[in-house]
Amino acid sequence: MTCLESVQKKIDFKPEVALILGSGLGDFADGIKIEQTIDYTDIEGFPVSTVKGHKGRFVFGYVEETPVVIMQGRVHYYEGYDMTDVVLPTRLMGMMGAKKILLTNAAGGCNPNYKPGDFMMITDHITTGIPSPLIGPNAGELGTRFPDMSEVYSNRLQDVIRNCAKECDIELQEGVYVQFSGPNYETPAEVKLAQIWGGDAAGISKGELNHKEVQETADKVAKSFKELVAKVVVNM
Repeated sequence: MTCLESVQKKIDFKPEVALILGSGLGDFADGIKIEQTIDYTDIEGFPVSTVKGHKGRFVFGYVEETPVVIMQGRVHYYEGYDMTDVVLPTRLMGMMGAKKILLTNAAGGCNPNYKPGDFMMITDHITTGIPSPLIGPNAGELGTRFPDMSEVYSNRLQDVIRNCAKECDIELQEGVYVQFSGPNYETPAEVKLAQIWGGDAAGISKGELNHKEVQETADKVAKSFKELVAKVVVNM
C-alpha cells in the first residue's frame, strides 16, 4: 500500500493549499476549522520526525473557506533520512490535490540588517552539500526530469504575501535562503560564505546558538505569524 492509499482510506478530503509549519510555528493548525487529523505514525511507509517541538501529524481543515492540509512537523535530511523520504510528504500533499504550498521555518539571519523575529519571504534559494531530490529514476507523474528553476517561488504569490503583510502592518524582509545540511549550526566561516554568495538567512549570532532560542523567538512572533499566514492562505 502506498502512502497516498493509506491516507485515502482514512479521509476523503481534497486540499487546495498545503502548509508546512516549522519549529515553534505548528500551533497555527490548532486555530483553524479542523475536519480531521492523521498522525504520521498511522500512515504506512511515512517518515516520522524525531525533532522536539514537532507534533508529527497532518491536519485537514479550512482557513475560512479554503481547504488546507497542514504538516505539523516534518522530517529533515539531518535526521538520517534519504532525500526522497524528506520530500515524500510534499509530493504526497500534491497528489492529494494541493497545487499551492506555503513553507515556513525558523532560520538564522546572515543579513546584518535583520533582527531576531523578523519575517523573511524567500525569493530564491541556494542549496549546497545536499543532494537534489530529483536524483534517481524520474517520477513522470510528479514532473519533468529537468525542471526550470528560474521562478521557484511564484512571483504572483510573492505579491500576495507582500500585500497581506502590508494589510497586517507587518514589516517583511525579502531574501535568499541558504540550505546547509545541519544538524549543527553554521560556523562563522560558513555564515560568511553564505553572505558572499548573496544569502540572507542561514545562521548567525554573536552568542551560542541553540534550539531553545529558536523556539523562544518563534513564540514571540506567533500571533503576527498566524495572522499573516491565515490572510495569505485565503488570498492565494
